[in-house]
Amino acid sequence: MRAAVLLNTGDEKLEIVDDLEVLPPGPGEVTVKIEATGVCHSDLHAMNGSLPQPAPFVPGHEGAGIITEVGDGVTGLAVGDHVIVAWSPPCGKCNNCVERKSPHLCVMIQFAIAGTPKFTRNGEPVFGMAGTGTFAEYLTLPQEAAIKIDDDIPFEIASLIGCGVSTGVGAAINTAKVKPGSSVVVFGCGGVGISAIQGAHVAGAAIIVAVDLVDEKLETAKTFGATHACKPDDLAALQAELTGDGFDYSFEAIGLPVTMRAAFDAVRRGGTACIIGVGAMDKEVSFNGFELFFSEK
Repeated sequence: MRAAVLLNTGDEKLEIVDDLEVLPPGPGEVTVKIEATGVCHSDLHAMNGSLPQPAPFVPGHEGAGIITEVGDGVTGLAVGDHVIVAWSPPCGKCNNCVERKSPHLCVMIQFAIAGTPKFTRNGEPVFGMAGTGTFAEYLTLPQEAAIKIDDDIPFEIASLIGCGVSTGVGAAINTAKVKPGSSVVVFGCGGVGISAIQGAHVAGAAIIVAVDLVDEKLETAKTFGATHACKPDDLAALQAELTGDGFDYSFEAIGLPVTMRAAFDAVRRGGTACIIGVGAMDKEVSFNGFELFFSEK
């Protein structure tokens, strides 16, 4: 089958191959024909080594498709079902899933599949991004990682639910718990950032400021619910005009220390800064002990 493969960590380009073979489904697994895939900045993080990922590997972790084969013991799924690929599926059994009621923190399946080859090429193992690998025509997954959806949902829409949309909307509604009438600022207006804007809008925020360097992204953000949009250099003046002392909530959807710090600084005393962006392991963000105590953010 055809797929895009990163041969070595640090390579800037993918190789399009037609000789990749997907591993057959084992017990509790299904094989999915990928009909659509999203492109996430985290794929680039894995390619350049910012995220740990064995190579060679097939990038892509936002996907949707049709089940073509099921392994022994699979329940609730059948050949022909339309599904979304979940790169971080909950196991349903660990403390996070059961006792803490926080299945999004479960890593039992995620860590197990991340280091397991998903494909072979010329008899050699090939891994998949975060244990998935949606830049391929077929993909074998644990049944927990294939989320059944209605057949009339377009695949190109469904694929984005696998990461970008659920990450951004979930950050606003589930993690930060944005309240109606509140003020929000979002740093970064890519797929995750505009999803956080959409989540804040759904939650009833009265002020939603989008911050980005690209004019086109700022205009797009307004169609997802942003009430205001500006470049980073213009934020301080707009913040003073709209809030006086800072926003109730901020969301960082870039992954850089400078924007993480800016998100912390942009919220008022007692406000909430939610960091969504994937930062590199060798980059650090600094806070002094007094501001952490005094600002109660």
